[in-house]
Amino acid sequence: MSADWFAEHGGGVRAAADRWGRPPEDWLDLSTGINPHGWPVPALAPDVWRRLPEPDDGLEDLARAWAGAPATAGCLMLPGTQAAIQSLPGLRAPGTVAVPYPGYGEHARRWRDAGHTVVAMSAHRLPALAEQVDALVWVQPNNPTGEWLPRAALLDARQRLAARGGWLIVDEAFLDDPDLSLAPYCGEPGLLVLRSLGKTFGLAGIRAGALLGPPALCLALNETLGPWAMSGPARAVAALALADQAWQRHNRRRLAISRERLQALLERHRLPAAGHTDLFVYCRTPRARRIADHLARRAILVRGFDDPPALRFGLPGEESEWRRLEQALADSPSLY
Repeated sequence: MSADWFAEHGGGVRAAADRWGRPPEDWLDLSTGINPHGWPVPALAPDVWRRLPEPDDGLEDLARAWAGAPATAGCLMLPGTQAAIQSLPGLRAPGTVAVPYPGYGEHARRWRDAGHTVVAMSAHRLPALAEQVDALVWVQPNNPTGEWLPRAALLDARQRLAARGGWLIVDEAFLDDPDLSLAPYCGEPGLLVLRSLGKTFGLAGIRAGALLGPPALCLALNETLGPWAMSGPARAVAALALADQAWQRHNRRRLAISRERLQALLERHRLPAAGHTDLFVYCRTPRARRIADHLARRAILVRGFDDPPALRFGLPGEESEWRRLEQALADSPSLY
């Protein structure tokens, strides 16, 4: 396979179809970590499609309640958390920023593009880097490794950074449990938390996320993004989903069961988990490229990494998809 052997952010089924000669409708896409049983979107009122988005529709209050943030925290709804990842670096003078490695590559890229010096961090370097850098990004749980940092350690880092006017940015795109979020502490200086409806709600297509943090900073980012950054239909769907607490509780239980099932399936085929969230399992293996190619030839797309060699498997949805993955992994045991 060529050096660009996986889609940079997962997905890319059409490109995979061209590369491996299988039509798009044949593919089982396990590369994104998006909930295969997403929140069921109802029909929207016709006027949602005709009116401009209204920023006083109560969506920010719903987002604070969902995330567990205090009423005093700023909240800005976003056209996906990517909007904040791209724009926040421009709100600080160039400095030094720590980002996790391995980690979601857009963080490092956007800070570097804005003129900042980016240093790679691992979990054990958190206390030292919090004393040295101007901003620190952590993905909780980390994507793709599934690594967690204790909440107390992150809050200590926030205090150290804020004492020097620094920021702690916690990207919780793959987190859904309010008991594990840092959102309840968003009234504290220097703490910014990103939350997403794309992963656990299975609503990646509407591009909906939130920034929680200092009110002045949320206002500054809102000015940068401009009016109507998030579409009216996206706001309407997000409001309905965030208010559906019964579905959210059921979804957490379902995802936990599915992740345990996926982890057991992979272990049966000598792919033990090196980390996980309830939306994906991360496996380190020197044969990552060979396994990814083997699966792709059977129209199953997974996310792959070179440094270190690893694979990330999202959750299958229907029973037929679980059987299909199991059979594909069983087809060539010599790979493992």
